[in-house]
Amino acid sequence: MEAVYIDKNIDLVNACRKGSRAAQFELYKLYERAMYSAALRIVNHEAEAEDVVQEAFLDAFLRIGDFRGDTTFGLWLKQIIVNKSINCLRKRRVEFTNLDGVEIAAEESADQEDLQWRVEEVKAAIKGLADGYRVVLTLYLFEGYDHEEISHILKISEVTSRSQLMRAKTKLRNILEKKGARDEY
Repeated sequence: MEAVYIDKNIDLVNACRKGSRAAQFELYKLYERAMYSAALRIVNHEAEAEDVVQEAFLDAFLRIGDFRGDTTFGLWLKQIIVNKSINCLRKRRVEFTNLDGVEIAAEESADQEDLQWRVEEVKAAIKGLADGYRVVLTLYLFEGYDHEEISHILKISEVTSRSQLMRAKTKLRNILEKKGARDEY
């Protein structure tokens, strides 16, 4: 059974295909904040995130004819945002530790632990992670990509993706514990 996507904004997309600036502005207003948040989680720099969003919307509107409608416009736009964010990081030459030959220990997932973290402290701690760790963590936890997809996006192995995620979680946990962000019950 094939998934069917219903895009509630298809009328705006069709108007954009006809060159409507008003429709472009409406789509921009609908998606700008969410796309900025996604870009910021990846590039970790406000001005760069703003640039990524502007470039992504420009590309999306210039290539609106390429949008086939097999997903929602929002998902299509988010893929453009993620790709542009990754390209932005590549320009900064983010280094990923290649661990293809290293065996990974069984992962203790923070998701399985019953810990309460304060949101703002977690966000600040994530921003403090090295780019390689932060990007994999963001793509996996917040953007919903699996390790195979992350490996293709970042041009790293799946083992490296898993390792970066495990190390990111460990670093994040250590940062938060040092800051005393954990609520003890």
